[in-house]
Amino acid sequence: MIAGNAPVGALDVPTLLVVAICVTAVLGLFLLLAWLQQRSVRALAWWGAAYLIGAVSLATWSAPGAALEVPSEIPAMLILIACGMIWNGVRLFHGRRVLRLANVAGATIWLAGTRLPFFAAHEDGRIALGAVVVAVYTFCIALEFWRDRRQSLRSRVGAILVPSLHAGIFLTPLVIRVCLPDAPAQRWLVIFALETIIYAVGTAFILMLMVKDHYVHIYRSAANSDPLTGLLNRRGFVESARSLCKHVGGQKPIALLMFDIDHFKSVNDRFGHAVGDEVLRLFAQVTNANLRVNDVVARLGGEEFAAIVPADRGQATSIAERVRLAFETAGVVVAGHRIGATVSIGVALSDTPVANIEALLLRADAALYEAKAAGRNCVVVAGREPAPPIAGREVAAGTVVPFPGRKSAA
Repeated sequence: MIAGNAPVGALDVPTLLVVAICVTAVLGLFLLLAWLQQRSVRALAWWGAAYLIGAVSLATWSAPGAALEVPSEIPAMLILIACGMIWNGVRLFHGRRVLRLANVAGATIWLAGTRLPFFAAHEDGRIALGAVVVAVYTFCIALEFWRDRRQSLRSRVGAILVPSLHAGIFLTPLVIRVCLPDAPAQRWLVIFALETIIYAVGTAFILMLMVKDHYVHIYRSAANSDPLTGLLNRRGFVESARSLCKHVGGQKPIALLMFDIDHFKSVNDRFGHAVGDEVLRLFAQVTNANLRVNDVVARLGGEEFAAIVPADRGQATSIAERVRLAFETAGVVVAGHRIGATVSIGVALSDTPVANIEALLLRADAALYEAKAAGRNCVVVAGREPAPPIAGREVAAGTVVPFPGRKSAA
């Protein structure tokens, strides 16, 4: 509650709080309006509603005692509910399901805790308990950002700034009470009101930048993605591979893996193209699950896939074998049909900066052809030296990686 209407220096506390409430409410309405124009981004609706609830909480908390007859716990509970909604908004933004209980879990835990004798008798204890709940929400928000595998720069900035601002605004009362126990209430109310304004404006700006970045990513992905599997197409693969090679800059060896699903035409002939499509989707899922965050994987066309990874010979062979084994296990039964799908893999390595992705693709493709000739369902690593000019598909022999139970027939 506001102890009085005396200004602190040139800043009048009630006026600042009114400004903070209005700014928060207006930004909440702005986010809701943005959602009405972009209904596919449901996170905007959650964030807008959270802002409005935060504005109501500020208004309830800062009103004179006689103005609103509400329990003193209500403002704090509303703030914690808003925290839960911001978390769920971030989950939605990254394509994850809403945890509805999370909206009220923090407020419920805080309210139950304040009924304990210690917290009931100490206001600082109640503030500390609320700060702990906010800290948990903040950690959850940060975790949602970092779980996004392919974040842009703006998303990575958001992963740091949004939780930091979120924590800063709600933890400030505790810090001030602990560090400045004798400070006048009016002084920290000024700080709290100013920080609320900065938080509301700054976070809304960052969220809108993230939404814009999200749409840019969608449009770019549509041009560079394979619609069936969701992986990169050939164009997207070449662009991403060049970017990865430039980033690595010769500091690590680069390995290019070529995959070809064995007897895929036979799968289409026996079970139909719908089942064949399921086999392709399954391989895309298996490959994604067995590659690392920074590896680049794509469907080049038909049943051919490729991946480029920063790895030496041993690491590349291990990755390829892991994908082969995983797909052999997953491909036994596909879409209710006993398929027994397997994959052949060719690997080409470069210890120097890669200047020509297409040349590396040709070397990996030659190794893949040898894997097919060696009986399929195996990994072949091309020699270290660049292959001579290819006439047809004849190249120098590579290295076949053995494994138990290889098929003997081509």
